[in-house]
Amino acid sequence: MTFGYEQLDVYRLSLKYVGWVYRFSEHLKGHRNARDQLLRASQAIPLNIAEGNGKATEGDRRRFFEIARGSALECAAAQDVLEVCEALASENNTEAKLLLDRIVAMLTKLGQRGYSVGEDLSEYGAHRTDSDTDTDSDPEGKSRP
Repeated sequence: MTFGYEQLDVYRLSLKYVGWVYRFSEHLKGHRNARDQLLRASQAIPLNIAEGNGKATEGDRRRFFEIARGSALECAAAQDVLEVCEALASENNTEAKLLLDRIVAMLTKLGQRGYSVGEDLSEYGAHRTDSDTDTDSDPEGKSRP
């Protein structure tokens, strides 16, 4: 069984980035705070993608995708800090930032209004009904612009 978020390219790409961070951090000595910050921020990317993709409302999904995007940008800044401290080579920083750039672009798209990603409910023995569709409406049922 797979979850809907596992089918997202951005999720798989973010896991690739987390793997890079873990391999890099194994060799990072003497920069414990920066290492821990980079590890936490990198983990937050796929975790927020997964949580956001599971949210029922568009607004909630967008908020989690935006948080994941912010974590990716935080990782880029943490890498810059490590480069300035000569703990990360410029070439490695550039290479990892290319991956982050793709992640940020994908999350920007996912965070835009009207974009949604759903799971195939038949995997859970359920079927989508009209009440399962996500719409932005007020409490009286009127659609919002």
